[in-house]
Amino acid sequence: MTIVIAYADTPPGHAAVTAAVAESREGEKVVIVPAVRGERVPEVAEVETRWPDLVGRVEVERGDLGDPSDTVIQVSQRLDARLIVLGLRARTPVGKLVFGSTAQRILLDATCPVLAVKPTVEGL
Repeated sequence: MTIVIAYADTPPGHAAVTAAVAESREGEKVVIVPAVRGERVPEVAEVETRWPDLVGRVEVERGDLGDPSDTVIQVSQRLDARLIVLGLRARTPVGKLVFGSTAQRILLDATCPVLAVKPTVEGL
């Protein structure tokens, strides 16, 4: 089976990878898909250095289908993913209305379960 991570190089994106590591089964493939248009995609070695539990079982999907939410959903369908993991960040109601939400589209349109996580707040 496969877990797909909607990745951004942000605290919510890092929380998504950490949650995917916790949710993954031994030997299960984990695929990182960029969730922000135009963002640099990490190399596999970078991911494995930061999250050693993924060594030898992480892949980075660089497909660009335009809308990041479409890319995440299509990759998850193509790979028959058992789970999509994504990080959530705080947005104002106006920000959601004007810019939409990649996370919202993934949550609504995914054909497999989605785990949405928030980054932990240090000191609480």
